[in-house]
Amino acid sequence: MAGSAKPDQLTKPVGTITRGTTGVNRLRRSDRWLINDDLVCARLCAAPDPLVVDLGYGASPWTTLELATRLRTVRADVRVVGLEIDPERVVPGRDGVTFARGGFELARLRPVLVRAFNVLRQYPESAVPDAWATILSGVAEGGLLVDGTCDELGRRCAWVLLDRSGPLSLTLAWDPFTVERPSDIAERLPKALIHRNIPGEPIHALLAAADRAWARAAPHAPFGPRVRWQAAAKSLRQDGFPVRAYRRRMRDCVLSVPWSAVAPNNAPT
Repeated sequence: MAGSAKPDQLTKPVGTITRGTTGVNRLRRSDRWLINDDLVCARLCAAPDPLVVDLGYGASPWTTLELATRLRTVRADVRVVGLEIDPERVVPGRDGVTFARGGFELARLRPVLVRAFNVLRQYPESAVPDAWATILSGVAEGGLLVDGTCDELGRRCAWVLLDRSGPLSLTLAWDPFTVERPSDIAERLPKALIHRNIPGEPIHALLAAADRAWARAAPHAPFGPRVRWQAAAKSLRQDGFPVRAYRRRMRDCVLSVPWSAVAPNNAPT
């Protein structure tokens, strides 16, 4: 099968060692989104070999183990491999999850999904396109990459979903009860966008519009921040922003748009 190869310990990992900060349940918001996103679930369920790589899981493997548990609700036979470029962070396998040394080259694995959280944030912006290209060159046909960042407690998260054609969407997700306004997520934007939150750039326009919509939705505040955000997101769509509408009840506040709506001015859409 396309993704059945074992991690090749003789392959020189591509990338540099990062800080490795992690924590239990830190990536819960992105995990919840992954197991409910139609495209991610369809690609995972259709894969001949449901191999998933958690790239750069950090000093402890908790978030990789949590990812495996949650993805098994979508496909019970999913295989998860955690890769770390620092050999001292590679731990013995447990709970059906394998850990190995590897970087952007994915240790010669061919996964259908790669999650890289809080990895590229520690690289210069100029390194992002090559890192994306290297990772995506190693995924299986139809494979996906999630490149994201979050704060230390996982209350503010943002990620880009990509396939071999390039970036597909940007999603912001936050704790309804600890974030005052949508633009507070700007500090956790992925590396490809964090320096673009300036007037004249699409991401700045989106966040400013989200704040205005949030302010207009203030009459909904007595019903809670989730209801208020639903009203704000509807207002954003009425303003012409292609904000994705979610049919199911969301535990988090989620703002998701096509990449074309936020792509930097000097970058292809």
